[in-house]
Amino acid sequence: MLYQTAPVQQELLTNGLQVVTDSVSHVESITLGIQINAGSRDDPESAPGLAHFIEHALFKGTKKRSYLDIARNIEKHGGYLDAYTTKEQTCIYLRCLCEHLEPSFELLADLVCDPTFPPEEIEKEKEVVIEEISSVNDTPEELIFEEFDLRSFPLHPLGRPILGSEKSVSEFSDSDLKQFMRQHYVPRNMMLTATGNVPHDDIVRLSERFLGKLGEENGEQYHRQPFLAEHYTPFELTLKKQLFQAQIVLGTAVARHDPIFYSLMVLNSMLGNGMSSLLNLELREKRGLAYNVYSSLTFFDDLTALNIYAGTESNKTKLTIELIRELLQSDALKHPDPEEVDAAKTKLLGAHIMGQEKMTRRMSQTSSDIAYFGRCIGPEEKTASIKAVTADDIANAASAILLAPPLSTLVYKPKR
Repeated sequence: MLYQTAPVQQELLTNGLQVVTDSVSHVESITLGIQINAGSRDDPESAPGLAHFIEHALFKGTKKRSYLDIARNIEKHGGYLDAYTTKEQTCIYLRCLCEHLEPSFELLADLVCDPTFPPEEIEKEKEVVIEEISSVNDTPEELIFEEFDLRSFPLHPLGRPILGSEKSVSEFSDSDLKQFMRQHYVPRNMMLTATGNVPHDDIVRLSERFLGKLGEENGEQYHRQPFLAEHYTPFELTLKKQLFQAQIVLGTAVARHDPIFYSLMVLNSMLGNGMSSLLNLELREKRGLAYNVYSSLTFFDDLTALNIYAGTESNKTKLTIELIRELLQSDALKHPDPEEVDAAKTKLLGAHIMGQEKMTRRMSQTSSDIAYFGRCIGPEEKTASIKAVTADDIANAASAILLAPPLSTLVYKPKR
């Protein structure tokens, strides 16, 4: 490694909230994140998009601050505040200079402990989120992935769009927001992660002071609906859309299988990540079929999803799909060249090591590791695990994810 860091430390507060610190002494800032183990798969069936909307609503005011006070408070200390929602997690985070740790920490805690959801501001924010939905609808590359999930998991919450719909967002009530928070924004379901030039004992002390008042929910405990093999529905579909370029997504999903976790990561690096990937070389460099082509791998709590995207001319969609399917069945994956595997590992390691130098990404990765594996996976362990992947491991991983369930295909073609 290019620099030394202290081991990640974990501690439970008296109320059950997990506190995690990742000390990086060579930076002058601290990144604080509060992760909530709730995303769009946890939305009530009648209220898709609720987890994401709450992420927005938290910034609209607390018992002691207006939305304007919140914005001014973090910026007057030279920091910034943001949030995101995925299908399984919500994260509210900020970055600040070390000298402004305490007031910044208090602000972050205030957002999740004492939001008030002012009615006028909430109604305005509904319009903001509806505009966000419209933006996705106007971006075919984003929209096709959303529809792909909807059709892949029609009977499971994973199929729901993270943003919800214009109708669902417009109908959210104050009681919807408060009930969701009572159920999910509770200590056993949350984690505070601090990354950067941060003393562990100081973070624990501030956590007890500002987050110690969080209490458990009243009533029945929530349990996430598990994913079963029958929840994935293979399909092939072509739809006409108002666009200029055809959009293609192929994909599949398999039950979680930890022993091939790192093999799948290297497989994805080799298949569709970067200029030297198999997909880019075949479709863009050799054939000139696509400007943008890539694969992506998503590790959920209980399944792994692989997707392949390509944008091409409408009259070249059939050839593009045929070539992708041929590549997935080729010797390049069934009997991979060890040199190509080594190159893919080096590429993945480079991204991993450089990602460690970005504190916000590092904070997110630490929380993801703990949520998925139950512990933080250190840089040295990850590096060793990636380096240990062999050509045979890649072949086995490709077989597990590409041969067991059928691939699905969704195509958006331009209307004439």
